[in-house]
Amino acid sequence: MDSDYGIPRELSDLQKLRSTYQPHVPPCLQGTTVRVEFGDATTAADSSGAHTISRIFLHTYGQPLAHFLRATAKVPDAQIITSHPTIRVGLVFCGRQSPGGHNVIWGLHDALKIHNPNSGSDGLFAQKTLEITDDILATYKNQGGYDLLGRTKDQIRTTEQVNAALAACRALKLDGLVIIGGVTSNTDAAHLAEVFAEAKCSTKVVGVPVTSNGDLKNQFVESNVGFDTICKVNSQLISNVCTDAFSAEKHSILFELLFKSLRLCCFFQLQYYYFIRLMGRKASHVALECTLQSHPNMVILGEEVAASKLTLFDLTKRICDAVQSRAEQDKYHGVILLPEGLIESIPEVYALLQEIHGLLRQGVSVDNISSQLSPWASALFEFLPPFIRKQLLLFPESDDSAQLSQIETEKLLAHLVEEEMNKRTKEGTYKGKKFNAICHFFGYQARGSLPSKFDCDYAFVLGHICYHILAAGLNGYLATVTNLKHPVNKWRCGAAPITAMMTVKRYGRGPGASFIGKPALHPATVDLTGKAYELLRKNATKFLMEDVYRNPGPLQFDGPGADSKVVTLCVEDQDYMGRIKELKEYLDKVRTIVKPGCSQDVLKAALSAMAAVTEILSVMSSPASNGNTPF
Repeated sequence: MDSDYGIPRELSDLQKLRSTYQPHVPPCLQGTTVRVEFGDATTAADSSGAHTISRIFLHTYGQPLAHFLRATAKVPDAQIITSHPTIRVGLVFCGRQSPGGHNVIWGLHDALKIHNPNSGSDGLFAQKTLEITDDILATYKNQGGYDLLGRTKDQIRTTEQVNAALAACRALKLDGLVIIGGVTSNTDAAHLAEVFAEAKCSTKVVGVPVTSNGDLKNQFVESNVGFDTICKVNSQLISNVCTDAFSAEKHSILFELLFKSLRLCCFFQLQYYYFIRLMGRKASHVALECTLQSHPNMVILGEEVAASKLTLFDLTKRICDAVQSRAEQDKYHGVILLPEGLIESIPEVYALLQEIHGLLRQGVSVDNISSQLSPWASALFEFLPPFIRKQLLLFPESDDSAQLSQIETEKLLAHLVEEEMNKRTKEGTYKGKKFNAICHFFGYQARGSLPSKFDCDYAFVLGHICYHILAAGLNGYLATVTNLKHPVNKWRCGAAPITAMMTVKRYGRGPGASFIGKPALHPATVDLTGKAYELLRKNATKFLMEDVYRNPGPLQFDGPGADSKVVTLCVEDQDYMGRIKELKEYLDKVRTIVKPGCSQDVLKAALSAMAAVTEILSVMSSPASNGNTPF
């Protein structure tokens, strides 16, 4: 590879200390022998789209779950994974960097050395490779960023890109290709696996859930590598801002008292409200988690806005009412969190963006966009401040979304709130201090952080699992770990077909048009019926009015706080893979008890119970029950 990727680098004393940390692996992956147990064939998460998914993924749909077990596990059907004389694996970082990504490579490399000392791993894209060795890994273990291999935003999707990847894997004689990324990257991995299988290419494709947005979540994936670190680093920054806001007001009060004692007319009459935009694109997981960790006064989740169809006016009023309520208690400071994807959750702004993007794709120049908007869209566009108008005119991303990191939603809301508070002051409905906003975007400050202990362990374990997936000859799978809220020695390791996580989004194109859609992994949004959101709602009023700011402090690698995990993971009960195994055990017990020759009473009880369970599950799994009806 003609670059400086993989060269040894100078480390600070703290980085050197972090590089010596040896991540833990659960018992099922320890030793030189691992067993794999296969479950039943999987189906699509979206039952209404199962036919579409199975038709497109003829070779990789319906594959079974895989559970990796320790060598001594007493499971009759489990297979022993045998070592291979040599195994060559390519890796590629896709999408935005996420803390802990390097440890996926380290974990895979470690597993390769344990099971196949002669094996190697290569980085891959357009046949630019870097051989991974112990020396190269030495200064990248437990470090942040993606600078070992670099990362690409390229999607392996077009015919040319897929053919180039296929040719590279064949030329490099790769047994496996590991794609490290989020929903888009792993959707690409599924398509690549299908193409490779159809072309009878020996390279097996494996995905790894690594994304800082935390939106690759489903029944098989409890969390993503990097999310723990991102939220902890941002929570410290937010808590520092909370303390600053509180301190700034007290500082102002002291000066006000001083001026009054000197009988001067000039008083400090400003409020200090911080508007902080966080990473989050389609989902607000980072904003929710940081709120639960640092307790700012207010958070606005995109999912809430979309569900309630809140307009810009509604949001402005909600914030202004909160500011006024706090002022009535002589509190003239506050901290408000927003996800970067909020702008697309506001219905009228999203509709405006759709019109703008449509015109841009038609080749209409930026200067002529405003004159070709529909009357209502033109009115909204002209209402918005100039800096936002300019940002809304940016060409959309490859997934048709706006360039969310470039749209300063926090400044827009701060501007609208300031105008409304000034209006209320003139009307006499508000008599407090003048509103003043300070805006921040925490979009990049945490992405290159040294990873937390959790992310170091999680990524390292996923790297080990990638080896076992490839050694078992599996293609089109995602490495999974469940029971994550418990210590590492209780983690359950496995693999799930990526097609089992896919859904089909449907869009109607005009009256009477048929619904169309493509199978993909779609970002999981915050569950407004989940326990994490319930915890937020339970404390929302307290956070708003009582200033119960919480400072988790800097990211800890040892001692108090080092083993803490994100709140949203701990409050949920998500051990899906463990429950699947538990269900299988119950079914096996039923088969053992209800055998030919059993009593009539036993048979009748079993038939009655199974008939009732089947009827209930049929209703629950229907498309209408799952909310998967076309829209």
